[in-house]
Amino acid sequence: MVIIIDYGMGNLHSVSKAAEFLSKAVKITDTAALIKKAKKIIFPGVGNFAKAVQELKKRKIFELLKEKINAGTPFLGICLGMQLLLEESAEAKGVRGLAVIKGKVEKFSNKNIIVPHMGWNRVKIQKSKVKIQNGLFHGIKDGGYFYFAHSYYCAPAEKNTILTTTEYGVNFAYSLHKNNVWAVQFHPEKSQSLGLKVFNNFLSLC
Repeated sequence: MVIIIDYGMGNLHSVSKAAEFLSKAVKITDTAALIKKAKKIIFPGVGNFAKAVQELKKRKIFELLKEKINAGTPFLGICLGMQLLLEESAEAKGVRGLAVIKGKVEKFSNKNIIVPHMGWNRVKIQKSKVKIQNGLFHGIKDGGYFYFAHSYYCAPAEKNTILTTTEYGVNFAYSLHKNNVWAVQFHPEKSQSLGLKVFNNFLSLC
């Protein structure tokens, strides 16, 4: 069972429709009993870091997500869902994230760019690393465009988790990979054919 985490935030139905377009069965839920049975988890996110943590804890699934990740369940975090994998965020001082990956989330501070970073951005695929570590970007050519909408970016301390980077006032990681966890800063559900390819690759992994 592929579970899309519902915590009152995120493009849940857009993600679900993308999976359905690929003929993949998914279920949107915040029910712990169903999440415990998940074979794969997709964690989309839009909104505030602190609010998301609060909602996950309110639904009693914050610790469960860490348990599922530690148990080896394939996990895909999207946008805020990626940021929550880190330890903390400049958006919410004092609020602890899932801390699956060491590091913090920083705010864009370059005065020469528009924040939030919103729209299509060309990205560089590190082909050799993708080939060695995973197939999330399998079949996607270097220089493709993905859709971004964010004011904060991930700065992992575990540099070996950085899968790919892009440039927007600063060079930042737009995708991460650690064991059974993958994460992307862009929105696959809004990135047309390339986004669908990323979803299909994740759903075909493991």
